[in-house]
Amino acid sequence: QVQLVESGGGLVQPGGSLRLSCAASGRFFSSNVMGWYRQAPGKQRELVASISRAGNTNYDDSVKGRFSISRDNAKNTVYLQMNSLKPEDTAVYYCNLVVPGTREYWGKGTLVTVSS
Repeated sequence: QVQLVESGGGLVQPGGSLRLSCAASGRFFSSNVMGWYRQAPGKQRELVASISRAGNTNYDDSVKGRFSISRDNAKNTVYLQMNSLKPEDTAVYYCNLVVPGTREYWGKGTLVTVSS
C-alpha cells in the first residue's frame, strides 16, 4: 500500500558529507510526519530527525548542528543532509512515515559507513 525507498547511502570518510533521500509512494494521508531513524549492529533503532508537513523539525542531540532534514511535499520526498560525519554515525538509516495516531511505515534502509 505504501512504499518508502531510500537512496544516497555509501562509504564516506570522517568529516565528509552525504545526502539521503526517501521517496514515498502509495496511498497515505497528507497529514504526516517523515523522518530518519538509524540502527547500528547490536544497538536499538533510534530517531535521528523528523519533520512535519508544515516544516516543524526534531533532531537527536547527537546530530544537532551537523544534520539537516527537509522535505518536498510535492514530491513526497524527505532528505537528510549529513555533514561532519563521524564513525559513530555508521548505521543503517531507515526512512519513516507516520500518520499521527494511525499508521507508520518503514523503508528497507540504506547503509551509511563512516570510516577512514
